[in-house]
Amino acid sequence: METTLDQVRQAGVFSTVRRSVRMTVGQKRVWATRWSELGRTQEDLPPGAVDLAAWFGREAPTVFEIGSGMGEGTAQLAVATPDVNHLAAEVYPAGLGQLMLWVEKYDLTNVRLLQGDALDFLRDHLPPESLDGVRIYFPDPWPKKRHHKRRLVTGPFVRLVASRLRPGGTLHLATDWADYAERMLEICTAEPSLANQYDGWAPRPEWRPVTKFEARAQAEGRDCRDLLFTKRSGS
Repeated sequence: METTLDQVRQAGVFSTVRRSVRMTVGQKRVWATRWSELGRTQEDLPPGAVDLAAWFGREAPTVFEIGSGMGEGTAQLAVATPDVNHLAAEVYPAGLGQLMLWVEKYDLTNVRLLQGDALDFLRDHLPPESLDGVRIYFPDPWPKKRHHKRRLVTGPFVRLVASRLRPGGTLHLATDWADYAERMLEICTAEPSLANQYDGWAPRPEWRPVTKFEARAQAEGRDCRDLLFTKRSGS
């Protein structure tokens, strides 16, 4: 059964929260000169599936990152895997502007950006089995118990993500909040179309860049946990 956006957004869950639009001079400059090439806003997307091959200018495995922050980790992964298309979703304009600056610095051709809610994009613009990976690193933990219902990773959300993964595609989650990590593990394990690559937590991949959120967590003594799930064949 197709997961509806209303199900995913029960209790007001959104992939990201809008923040200040303040940008640096450099971010404004790159937004003015590169956005039409590299980015799309949610409002500008036409109905239906986005032609990713046309947008990237090639056919290649595509990984969708939900919440790319200031983009340094995204850029590092794009540098390390030039044969992969990296699609980054973020609502924070300064973060997208900074990511475009990284794209310029490293002369990257395999990064595209989406400004808007990633759930809309998943539901309305990506067809089933169109992605080779989805990564969500350090999503907002909403640490207060009364706010847990706002957390991104829910059963309906994981079901939606899984439907967009090709067989063998991966869902990679990372968080530094212990109770959220436990809940992520429970939810992903319960999704029948996904299989855990490990017996519980995944070892921290050496290739995953250390984000500012992870560095802060380490400084504050919180353990970071990774989860790696694979889409089952025939699901």
